Amino acid sequence: MKWLLLALMVTATVASDLLQSHEMKRQGEIADFRLRALGPVFGALFQRWRMIVAVACMAISFFSFLQLLRIADLSFAVPASAATYVLETFLAKTVLKEQVAWQRWAGAAMVAGGVLLLSV
Repeated sequence: MKWLLLALMVTATVASDLLQSHEMKRQGEIADFRLRALGPVFGALFQRWRMIVAVACMAISFFSFLQLLRIADLSFAVPASAATYVLETFLAKTVLKEQVAWQRWAGAAMVAGGVLLLSV
């Protein structure tokens, strides 16, 4: 059960981050951070279905993590959730077409090694 919850949390987190990144790139840079100026930005973002799905995925991730903490040790749950970094690095390159330097690939490989060590 703990592996299922971990997979659900990682999947929901990755989906949320990917969708948020996509929508924020479509939105563009926010230059004015006054409350009056942020209202229309948030209104526009939350009319886009990808942002709504991203928020739902964040909720799924959060509640999956809480449930995972009920049945697994914190020393397992938090490091194992780092698998999101590996998946997000790969998807940033393939889906979002971002440039990923070799240092980030090396870091993702080290994280993957750490997660692998946790699973044994």
